[in-house]
Amino acid sequence: MKKRKKNNIKFSKLIIFGSLFLFAVIIARVSQLALSTTVDGISLNQLASSRTTRTEVLPARRGGIFSSDGEVLAQNVSSYRLIAYLSESRTDNPKRPQHVVDKEKTAEALAPILGMEPGEVLNFLSKENIYQTEFGVNGRNLSELTKREIEDLGLPGLGFVESYRRYYPKGSFLSYTLGYAKTTNEEVEGKEKELIKGEMGLELYFDKILSGEDGYRTFQKDLRGYQIADTPEVRKDAVEGRDIHLTIDSNIQFFVEQALNNAANFGHEWFHMTVADAKTGKILATATSPSFDPNKRDMVNFLDTMISIPYEPGSTMKTFTYMAAMENGVYDGNATFRSGTYLTSDGTEIGDWNRAGFGTITYDKGYTLSSNVGIINLINNNMNAMMLRSYFRKLGFGKKTGITLPNESYGNLEFKYETEVFNAGFGQGITTTPIQNIQALTSLTNDGMLLKPYIIDKIVDSDTGEIISTGERRELERVASTSTVQKILQLMDATVNEPGNTGSHYRIDNNMLIGKTGTAQIANPNGGGYLPGKEQVIASFSGFYPKNDPEIIIYASVKKPTAGAQSSISTAVKYVVNNVSKYYGHDHVEEETKIIEYKLPSFVNQGFDQAKTNLDTEGIPVVVLGEGSKVIRQYPKANNVVTNKDTVYLITNDPNLTVPNVVGLSSKVARELLLTMGVKVKLENRGYVTEQNIPEGTPIGPDMEVTLMLHPKFEI
Repeated sequence: MKKRKKNNIKFSKLIIFGSLFLFAVIIARVSQLALSTTVDGISLNQLASSRTTRTEVLPARRGGIFSSDGEVLAQNVSSYRLIAYLSESRTDNPKRPQHVVDKEKTAEALAPILGMEPGEVLNFLSKENIYQTEFGVNGRNLSELTKREIEDLGLPGLGFVESYRRYYPKGSFLSYTLGYAKTTNEEVEGKEKELIKGEMGLELYFDKILSGEDGYRTFQKDLRGYQIADTPEVRKDAVEGRDIHLTIDSNIQFFVEQALNNAANFGHEWFHMTVADAKTGKILATATSPSFDPNKRDMVNFLDTMISIPYEPGSTMKTFTYMAAMENGVYDGNATFRSGTYLTSDGTEIGDWNRAGFGTITYDKGYTLSSNVGIINLINNNMNAMMLRSYFRKLGFGKKTGITLPNESYGNLEFKYETEVFNAGFGQGITTTPIQNIQALTSLTNDGMLLKPYIIDKIVDSDTGEIISTGERRELERVASTSTVQKILQLMDATVNEPGNTGSHYRIDNNMLIGKTGTAQIANPNGGGYLPGKEQVIASFSGFYPKNDPEIIIYASVKKPTAGAQSSISTAVKYVVNNVSKYYGHDHVEEETKIIEYKLPSFVNQGFDQAKTNLDTEGIPVVVLGEGSKVIRQYPKANNVVTNKDTVYLITNDPNLTVPNVVGLSSKVARELLLTMGVKVKLENRGYVTEQNIPEGTPIGPDMEVTLMLHPKFEI
């Protein structure tokens, strides 16, 4: 008995000591929890906060992209993902089911809307032991119309998750410049978040500006997660994405796109055309065929030909070689050379496109006939590699223009040995991009001043309308004298408008298009010279319109044309120029018709009768708007050059101005005239005014907006 008692005492002591130890551990743990801000890597403050508060993301809207005339080119639209709820647990009232009841009927009804077979839909609906299902790619990115169509079926158990996607309402219009943005899911601060990210073109280059910055709000929540009434919240509003307005004129872009579409009948590997404002460097239009639809991303090439695909330019480069000679004081247009072929010191024979030659001709004639041998003699007798390369670089070749688009290429100006230097002079063995050529050509439309090309007109705060930044004419440096510019323009005029020269296929009725052609052989990718065959070329054209006071620069090139080197380009260029001519308010003028040009002075604050008399004397048509005694505004503005085929509008100080008749005018002229009169303008379609919703003679009131119905009725 005593022994048993002793054992009980020992056992009791163990229990006591064990209890004390556990109590000490508990006290230590409680102390740790009380004194520490984190335990096991978990923030206690955040844990407590998450149980009583909720943070919601306030997503920023991605900014839109617009043409210079206000057409929407890229925007965010609602997108829907179809959900089918399969679990019967969702249904509390059998009379109002909240899950899919009849799977076969649902499959039959959904299939044609989703573009699927009924069996495919039924496979998704027949999954077991799951709460809900989706329908793969066919059930995603559904439009508002498709959503409504499904809702109209009245089938139970179907729901939608709303998100946003990037939408391009004009499809393939300006696709390589716009690029595309797509919806992706990324982990942000430990949570998966749906983002729209730019991946090509302007969408990529300006992704941060377009995206804006998400905001948030943090509030106290109840058991169901809703905000408790009358409790404070911490809020940071989203910064909406900026809107980007381009220099692109949607009408001129339309003309270019149509020209390239028409050229598909000729056949080619690719065809590119860019049109720029001759006085500012604005890019008015740019397109490449084949194109792609950013909504479908069905491209065969991810690079923009205008900036990212350098190629040997061919004889359009002769313009700049001639300029180099003139600027170095070594050009004599009346000096002569023997055309045909030339044997270099390394034994390479280089010939003209007509290897029999044109006899002994002047260097001026050598330009208009695009003689390679003329270039060789010009370089060999008067220049060297350093002079040529230095001038090419001065014009911007061999380096980026800095236009605000991604993946711009430098091109290549590597040439050293005699044959390489000769080849470079007529555009072989070196590579350039269309945007570099556009930049170099601006020197010829601005009296020798080189301009930086640009494509952004303005960036706007989408909430306030405040203009954040603007694009503008930017002079880089003077690269040519007035005499050089005038001489080159004269040679380009002769190339196109004198019979028998290489650009004669580009001549239009009024002789106002001038330029230079080029045809470059394509280098063999496997080495060993150039590819054989008449179609293994890149043909190009650079030119100006109208010649006396150029408004546009046009540069076009086509790779591997199947219907003659210049046929497809000349057809496309003339199509665009003829349409732009009408769009700018110029009429076609026959050769024998004399064109009268007049640089407009400012008529503002003059008596309208005096201003009208001045214009009548110069033979310029004039329309006086209002019955006031003094001119207060005019269109076009002072310092613009007009002809006897244009119309000048004088707006008087009549307090009761009325809406003019603008039917028949191009959208450009009509829009600018009405804006000058203080009337807002909304354009429907593109081209020329066929109807205006506010009739002529209606008094102009504050905030008046006129809608103009347009149609491309002057297509050639």
